[in-house]
Amino acid sequence: MPASTPAGRLVGIVCAAQVLVQIGAYFWPALLPGLVGPWGLTYTEAGWITAVFYGAYMASVPILVTLTDRVDPRRIYLLGVGLTISGHLYFGLAAEGFWSAFLGRALAGIGWAGTYMTGLKLLADRVNERMMSRAVAAHAAGIGVAGALSFATGDLIAGLAGWQAAFLVAAASAALAWVMVWSAVPGRAAVSPTAPAGMKLFDFRPVLRNRSAMAYALAYCIHTLEMNALRGWAVAFLVYVAAATGTDSALSPTWVATGFALLGTVASVAGNEAAIRLGRRRLIHAAMIGSILIAMALALAGTASYTVAVVLLTLYGAVVWLDSSSLTAGSAGTADPGRRGATLAVHSMLGYAGGFVGPLAVGWILDLSGGMSPAAWAAAFSTVALLMLLALLAFWLMRPRELEGDLRKP
Repeated sequence: MPASTPAGRLVGIVCAAQVLVQIGAYFWPALLPGLVGPWGLTYTEAGWITAVFYGAYMASVPILVTLTDRVDPRRIYLLGVGLTISGHLYFGLAAEGFWSAFLGRALAGIGWAGTYMTGLKLLADRVNERMMSRAVAAHAAGIGVAGALSFATGDLIAGLAGWQAAFLVAAASAALAWVMVWSAVPGRAAVSPTAPAGMKLFDFRPVLRNRSAMAYALAYCIHTLEMNALRGWAVAFLVYVAAATGTDSALSPTWVATGFALLGTVASVAGNEAAIRLGRRRLIHAAMIGSILIAMALALAGTASYTVAVVLLTLYGAVVWLDSSSLTAGSAGTADPGRRGATLAVHSMLGYAGGFVGPLAVGWILDLSGGMSPAAWAAAFSTVALLMLLALLAFWLMRPRELEGDLRKP
C-alpha cells in the first residue's frame, strides 16, 4: 500500500469507490412496485422498508463518523463497506417479506453510515478550505451518478435474472470498492493532529453552538427529507400515473428516475460553482423556493398525464439536487477543524433523520388517504412543500456565513 497519495488521486479513488458502494442503494425503490403485491405489503410497510435504511444510518452515524476525529477514517470506511456488502447479500439471499427486507435494508443503512460522510472526511482532512468545496462537489457527484444509475441498473438486472440477482450484484460491487480502498488509500495516524488536547470525542455541544454549521445542517435535514421522498416513491408515482391515464410510454418509470437523478447530479456540481461565485446563501434560497413551487405544481397537476408527471419530476430532480453539495460544503467549511468529524456526524444525522421521515411519511399519507389517488398524491407533495417552506424560513433567520473563497469572481 502506498505511503502517501496525492490529493487529486485520493479524490478520484474515493469517488470511484463511492460509486461502487452506492450503486445498489436504490434497487429497493426501483423494484418496490413489483414486490408490494407478492409480499402482501401495505404502502406504510413499503415506506418502512425504504425508511429504515435512513433510520439505521441516522442511529449509527453519530458514532461512526465522530470516531474519525480520533480513528483513521479508512478503518471506519472499510467497516462500513463490509456492512453494506452484508446487507445486500442478506436481502438477495433471504428477503421474502416485510421483516427480512427490513433487516437487510437496516444493515445496508448502517454500512452507508460508515461510508458516506467517512469518505468525505477522508477528503476534508487532506485538502485545504479553498479546494474543499470542489472536493465535496466531486464526492457528491460520484454518489449522485451511482444513485441515479441504481434505478435503471436494478431494473435491468432484475429483468434479466430476477430481483435477487440485483442485490447480489450490488454486494459484489461494494466488495470491489472495499478492495480498492484497502489497497490504494494509505493509512494514517490514529489520532487526528487537529484535535485539541482534552477534547471530549462525543461532546456535541460545541457543534450545536456553531450557528453557521447548524443552519446548513438543519436545511440539509429537510433537503434530504424531500430528496428521499422523491427517490423512494418516484417510480411508484409514475407507475400509478401511467396506469391511471392509460399511458404506454417507451420512457419507463425507472429510466425517468435515472434521468432526473443524473440531471440532479449535474445540478449539484453546478450549484456549488454558483454558490462560490454568487454566494452560498443566495443559491440555497433560490433552490428552496424552486423546490416549493415544483412540489406544489406536482400536487396540483402531477397526476393529470404521464407527460406532465415526467416533466415536473425531471425539473424537480434538478432543483432538489441544486443545493445538495452547497449545504454539505457549508457545514464542513464552517466547522471547527478539530470537530469536523463530529460536525459532519451531526449534519449527516439530521439529514438522514429527514431521509427517514420522507419516504415513510409519503407511504403513511397514501394509506391514510385510502390508497393511491390524485388526492393522496396531492396531499403528499403539499406536505413536502410545506416542510420546505419552514426550512427556508429557518435558514433565512439563522443567516450562516459564507465559506472562504465564496463570492469570488470566476
